Amino acid sequence: MIRVLIFTFLLLFSSANAIELVLSGTAISDNQKVLASRNMGYLKKMNVSEGDEVKKGDLLYEIDPTEVNAQKQMYRNQLNNILKNLERYERLFKKGMVSKYDLENMRLAAQNQREMLSIAEAQDAYLKVIAPNDGIIISKNMNEGEMVNPGMPVVVLTDLTDIRIVIEISENDLKNIKKGDKVKVDIPSIELSTEGEISSIIPASNPMTHKFKAKIKFDKAGKSVYPGMFARVTLEL
Repeated sequence: MIRVLIFTFLLLFSSANAIELVLSGTAISDNQKVLASRNMGYLKKMNVSEGDEVKKGDLLYEIDPTEVNAQKQMYRNQLNNILKNLERYERLFKKGMVSKYDLENMRLAAQNQREMLSIAEAQDAYLKVIAPNDGIIISKNMNEGEMVNPGMPVVVLTDLTDIRIVIEISENDLKNIKKGDKVKVDIPSIELSTEGEISSIIPASNPMTHKFKAKIKFDKAGKSVYPGMFARVTLEL
């Protein structure tokens, strides 16, 4: 009889009071960009250091144009040679000494070479890399005088105006959570206690932990929140 009463009391207590799930989270920027070079060349000028705040349109770094200029000159020389051969083919065709097929191939080669030169000339626009948005430089991987290869990360730009909290949710709890749910966010290091909501749930689990990631947008209440800060998130199930 006593056991039945205790069970009934616990059941009533659980129904009257929502179950809280407290999870650890990490602050991240939802707009972080890894800026790389599209061209090979020496890093001619680096205008930023780690921790620098930049504005959209600021010049971050500049690649020496020597390699690009050499490539453009090579394509120009090749085009000039093709055009000379094309003129010769035009004269020979009029005399019936080359076929129309050979003449068309030479014309096509000239057109292809013009396009290659045009692409090379367009690379000038990528020698100077500017900030695509306001933010802070959190990583600088190269210094002036070093050789940069295409695709090699040079700087990482983080937008501090778009900070989210990332948490991991177990499979068992996932069914009780949905986008738009209100949560409580605490960041002890800056004494911030605020409200937030789940902005997205990523439908891909970690194969080792079988947990799913969720992102939370929240009110920073005028405080400076940086990527990597520890957060405690409380959800009501």
